[in-house]
Amino acid sequence: MLVPNHLRCEYRRDPLGLDITAPRLSWTLESGDRGQTQRAYHVLVADSEADLAADRGTLWDSGRVESGQSAHVVYAGEPLQSGQRCWWKVRVWDQAGHTAGYSQPAVWQMGLLDPSDWQAQWISLPTDSDNEMGMRPAPYFRRVFAADRRVVRATLYAAAKGLYRLRLNGQSIGADVLTPDWTDYRQRIIYNTYDVTDLMQSGDNVLGAILGDGWYCGYVGFHGLRDHYGDRPHLLAQLHLELEGGSAVVVTTDERWKGATGPILYSDMLMGEAYDARRETPGWDSPGFDDAAWRPVSVAPNQDRLVAQSAETVQVVERLPVQAVTQPGGNVTVYDLGQNFAGWIRLRVRGQAGQRVQLHYGEVLHRDGTVYTRNLRKARAVDTYILKGEGEEVWEPHFTYHGFRYVELDAYPNTVQADMEAGCVVYSALTETGEFECSNPMVNQLWRNILWGQRGNFVSVPTDCPQRDERLGWLGDALAFGPTACYNMDAAAFFTRWLVNVEDAQSEAGAFPDVAPRLVALTDGAPGWGDAGVFIPWTLYQFYGDTRLIEQFYPAMMRWMDYLYEANPRCLRTERLNKNYGDWVSHTSDTPRDVLATALWAFDAHLMAEMAQVIGRAEDAERYAALCDTIKRAFNDAYVSADGRIQGDTQTCYALALQMDLLPEELRPLAARHLADDIERRDWHLSTGFLGTPFLLPALSEAGYAEVAYRLLTQDTVPSWGHMIRQGATTIWERWDGLRADGSLFDPAEPTFIHPVMGPVAGMNSFNHYGLGSVGAWLYRYVGGIQVNAAASDDQRIVIRPYPGGGLTYARASYEALYGPIESEWRLEDGQFRLTVSIPANTTATVYLPTVNRAEVWENGQPVEQVAEARVIGHEDGYTVLAVESGTYDFTCFAPSGRGPG
Repeated sequence: MLVPNHLRCEYRRDPLGLDITAPRLSWTLESGDRGQTQRAYHVLVADSEADLAADRGTLWDSGRVESGQSAHVVYAGEPLQSGQRCWWKVRVWDQAGHTAGYSQPAVWQMGLLDPSDWQAQWISLPTDSDNEMGMRPAPYFRRVFAADRRVVRATLYAAAKGLYRLRLNGQSIGADVLTPDWTDYRQRIIYNTYDVTDLMQSGDNVLGAILGDGWYCGYVGFHGLRDHYGDRPHLLAQLHLELEGGSAVVVTTDERWKGATGPILYSDMLMGEAYDARRETPGWDSPGFDDAAWRPVSVAPNQDRLVAQSAETVQVVERLPVQAVTQPGGNVTVYDLGQNFAGWIRLRVRGQAGQRVQLHYGEVLHRDGTVYTRNLRKARAVDTYILKGEGEEVWEPHFTYHGFRYVELDAYPNTVQADMEAGCVVYSALTETGEFECSNPMVNQLWRNILWGQRGNFVSVPTDCPQRDERLGWLGDALAFGPTACYNMDAAAFFTRWLVNVEDAQSEAGAFPDVAPRLVALTDGAPGWGDAGVFIPWTLYQFYGDTRLIEQFYPAMMRWMDYLYEANPRCLRTERLNKNYGDWVSHTSDTPRDVLATALWAFDAHLMAEMAQVIGRAEDAERYAALCDTIKRAFNDAYVSADGRIQGDTQTCYALALQMDLLPEELRPLAARHLADDIERRDWHLSTGFLGTPFLLPALSEAGYAEVAYRLLTQDTVPSWGHMIRQGATTIWERWDGLRADGSLFDPAEPTFIHPVMGPVAGMNSFNHYGLGSVGAWLYRYVGGIQVNAAASDDQRIVIRPYPGGGLTYARASYEALYGPIESEWRLEDGQFRLTVSIPANTTATVYLPTVNRAEVWENGQPVEQVAEARVIGHEDGYTVLAVESGTYDFTCFAPSGRGPG
């Protein structure tokens, strides 16, 4: 029997503030039995808990729908209204016609659906003069209002040009930090929705807010400039009160608010925060506070496009304890959190009023034990706390964040008693969906480093790094890392929301940008960067089966394809290469830029043909397929010789050509041999950068060189992932040689490239950059063996095909797919290969076992031919192939010998 659970609406559980009027509903199914499938479903949606409990679908009663669909079921009930709360549940019937009854209830709430629903005005506070760095004190706001009857429900809608911390009656509202998310404020501004019913009280209430500069008017990127969108932060807030008896009250930001500055002297994403606790005014956010000295606010009409938060917010997700403390000299104490991450620290301090503590953040140490900060470039990344002198004081910064493992604490004078309570790990709070481990400790550390790199860079947008004067949403990094990101975390809502920024940043000519939001790096998208506008929607479709996303961004993708073709009618991508970063940070290897660009364009065309087919645009599918064929022919004519050698002769050339199916069939083995030979000539080292690395190990594995792929995986000298780990890395580095074997650091003072607008840009040496962590997808797909592809036929949507090798005796991977958990675990022991798999209910899988003799395949102690739910359907490349129904299985066969399959 099937039990529905994990109900989600628009990928999230119980979301507040949707502005999608036909939201999509999904659920997973659980069963203790094998071979269970959903035959039909029945969804109820009601406008009250009581109606739903009584099985009344007052908003939508789907009736029994004969369908196996359990994801992206589109709401088709009564028109939804602003602020409406919708309770829902689902029941399903299995293939035998049995039902376990309705699921536990879930809920979603609508946002403000019409611009006329907004009554609030923008408020701001002209502040004191900027300091020497151009930064200003954070404004505080408050508004007193009365609730003369019991509040049945209180909902707050809030937006900012900048960042906010919201308060109600002395209590913090929500768990969000660095909110709202970053957008191009000239195009759209995100608002968030909060249920604040439990914070309301009878009589007087106070709604308060603190604003930070954030991305709106703080320092952003490597120009050393601020005020990109405006010169001060603004707040827009609207509190809806539903009172007992049916009446309603709306409290808005308007001229009745008052403002002042307080203890936050400045707070900037890149520069850090200065906080003077002597300037605190206890009770400012509560009734009864004397605000006579507070000033009137400036008011401006709301003429902006407001959109609801549609993805996970940034939160403090974890707190890390200090692992070690050293004192390299003077008043300096260095704290080691044991992990490189993004966030800040929680400080405990005792001392006299006016004494101060400064915190310097860094990812690595100098040889003298002090914190290394040269790689931060213009980002000051210093937090300052000035004591009020009233016993123990506990503090965290408000509107800044840092990328760091180490914190250098300087106390002035040295009589200050300061200690670091914890490191606060901050990122967009996506649900983690993947796990990996194996018998090689170094590889396990690599997987952890990849995950921590994602945590540190999924902060509102997918950034390149969290520490220096950059932190931009680079498209090329996201293209490379997208599949790994989707295995590690449920990234559907996060990437979908960010793709809106990508589309907003598209030029009039049709070019996608290098970064989104398009700021600081203003050039049109380079090869591998602009192409992310096509690659990422396809990646999301593969993982989540989301056709609405393809339909939403399809016009923008078409404009990009037109942009490329108009400049390159000969189907070699030699024009409109823009900045053309090439295979960024490749090691002693330089892939020709036009070869790389043309390969990516061909694959764009292939993906466009696939996506056009998915959304029923058959003519477009034929047109893009024909374009792909034409580009491939041009690619081969211009760049490929008769012996399969590709112009440039780099690992990236061959990896892309093999994985993107650019070569004639007869040249594929020759190209694969050239690839393996180059690796051997380099003493079994890779040479790829951001764009080549995602394709390198898959190309080797599928071409019969899995052991070569494993040699790269386990290599531990430069360039390799193992070298990073030998040097103590806890995240992925930007450069293969960021920290050398002798302990010396790559010097970031050397210019790395000449930007067409900015001129020479100082070099980079980030120690938290997920681009080269794109190997994570290979760990899931080829070592663990879990391959998912919603674009494939039903029997190929889940494939379990591990490639044992590399001296590993054990590997386990799991992935929480949209339709339920998938698990794959294999062991080599006592001459046997043992594979344990779990396939979620209402799905099937194709499972590959590394033997060609079906008589050698057993499941839980019996020949596989006797297992009704697992059928042998063929043999392929040294594997026996099984069609497997849902459930958990324990397969065994004789262990592979020699080089192994693949």
